Amino acid sequence: MLAAAQHRRTRLVRTLAAVGSGAALLVLPLIGATSASATTGTTTTAATTPAGYPNNLDGWIRESLAIMSEKKIPGTYNGIYRNVIRESSGNPAAINLWDSNAAKGIPSKGLLQVIDPTFNAYHVAGTSFDIYDPVANITAACNYAAARYGSIDNVFSAY
Repeated sequence: MLAAAQHRRTRLVRTLAAVGSGAALLVLPLIGATSASATTGTTTTAATTPAGYPNNLDGWIRESLAIMSEKKIPGTYNGIYRNVIRESSGNPAAINLWDSNAAKGIPSKGLLQVIDPTFNAYHVAGTSFDIYDPVANITAACNYAAARYGSIDNVFSAY
């Protein structure tokens, strides 16, 4: 993404955040859809995850938090949500094809934009080995953030 376009996007996101979280929540997924490559399909997904959580961002975060609690990985719903919205606008199929990691052949992927080596190193037992699986992506990213920053709650920019 060109620097000017990134600046405009950042300015738009900040403006929307100032207007109110309700308006930002309605618009941010649209912004993410134009800035991240993702496969789109017409298949429908189950209403719940195999663990019984809603098969949406709220459910994925809550399921990850339950796993994190069992594994003693710190983090809160708000910390995860804030980072997911910043990193992928809530798109579990997001992939970054333009930053320095992508230039090295290891693009950031999924809700929390994790690269494959980090996902593999911080994968949490009991979650999928698919980096695009929302619960596995969130949980591995939070495990990494805990090791590096103490918690996902302490992450306020690209990490």
